[in-house]
Amino acid sequence: MWFEILPGLAVMGVCLLIPGIATAHIHRFSNGGKEKRVAYYSYQWTLMERDKRVSGVNRYYVSKGLENID
Repeated sequence: MWFEILPGLAVMGVCLLIPGIATAHIHRFSNGGKEKRVAYYSYQWTLMERDKRVSGVNRYYVSKGLENID
C-alpha cells in the first residue's frame, strides 16, 4: 500500500534535517552564542569590520555597547 513509504520518507526527512540544524548549532557555539552574521552587501561588511575594530579583541561577535566605547 501507499503508506508503506512513510517510514522511509521519515528517515530521509530526518537525514536531510540533521545537517542544517547541526550547522546552526556549530555556528552559534563558535561565535560566542550569537548567530552567524552574513554580509551580503558592502555596507553590512563595513559594519562587521567596524564591530571587529570596536570590540578590541578583533572578533565581530564580541560586541561592546555605546557606553563602553572609549
